[in-house]
Amino acid sequence: MKRIFLIAALFPLITMAQQKTKPVTKSKGTAQAVASKNADGFKIDGEIKGFPDGTLVALLNGQTGASESETTIKQNKFSFAGKVQTPEFKIILFNKKPPYITLFLDNSKVKITGENTAPERSTVTGSVSHKEFETLNNQLAPYQNLFGQNPPADPAASAAVQKIAEDFVKTNPGSYIAPLAAIRYSQVSDNIDNTERIYNMLSPEVKQSNMSNYLAQQITEGKRNAIGSVLPDFSQNDTTGKPVSLSSLRGKYVLIDFWASWCRPCRQENPNVVANYQKFKDKNFTVLGVSLDKSKPAWVEAINMDGLTWPHVSDLQGWSNSVAQQFQIQSIPQNFLIGPDGKIIAKNLRGPALEYKLDQLLK
Repeated sequence: MKRIFLIAALFPLITMAQQKTKPVTKSKGTAQAVASKNADGFKIDGEIKGFPDGTLVALLNGQTGASESETTIKQNKFSFAGKVQTPEFKIILFNKKPPYITLFLDNSKVKITGENTAPERSTVTGSVSHKEFETLNNQLAPYQNLFGQNPPADPAASAAVQKIAEDFVKTNPGSYIAPLAAIRYSQVSDNIDNTERIYNMLSPEVKQSNMSNYLAQQITEGKRNAIGSVLPDFSQNDTTGKPVSLSSLRGKYVLIDFWASWCRPCRQENPNVVANYQKFKDKNFTVLGVSLDKSKPAWVEAINMDGLTWPHVSDLQGWSNSVAQQFQIQSIPQNFLIGPDGKIIAKNLRGPALEYKLDQLLK
């Protein structure tokens, strides 16, 4: 169950990337603020009808999926008690399998009521933070398709999400849900400076939270190779051993696609890249694949199997690929779309968003 809950529920775009494994480091934050006046901790009293006595109930860390406490149901009821340093996501799981209850928990007395046929629809009361979570979710409910895999290109809906998210942060800078609103903003906006502006509205205590740390990391990454800057030149060998440079493609629109044969999300995205290449290749557009493979046979086989008929390069060093190191690539698939002048136009265009952008540029 590692890292499937909070990320799957709130950051679906992350699940579509193969990430480089990095050591886990602890936050340097020392904030001890909580959203509730109940300094003694939290108490969860649940009543979920339909489960037999003895059904296992687990309280899980919403970010890691690790079990923090377990109990069993007796006469439809269960309870948990503990203390959180700051409000944070928890998952309540029954019988070790979904569906589950997503709870944004602070140190308060929480009541949960529902039924075993749909525990994810349970009513949660008593937590100020969870109420704020529900408020934001309800406001964003009409736009949930923008946060999933291959979101549609919908400028009007994206603008609506940005307004909702920004207004929430302005109104609730001390809420531990405000970073989630800022993350939602960042998911539909290409303007990293605006995302940083909204991040800076958060209170100092809230900036120490896990979600704020995640957002700060996204802002840092977004400022690298920023849109509008010229992407530095590079050169690597193609599958025949011939060097290919980015500058050799100057004058074209180029999608620089970082991928690997072993990367499942990359392979799932490849048909979309193929379709767009076929549609726009005669309109001054091409793709340059940069592979993070180590095995040349696996690399070449994947190119042939997926029908990737554009230029490909790799130094076969895996995550240590010199181009990936140059641009600090920490997860794949990733891509840069550059214009004929070598300037970055967009980053990480996937699904319908890629076709929408190319349609705008190459009418």
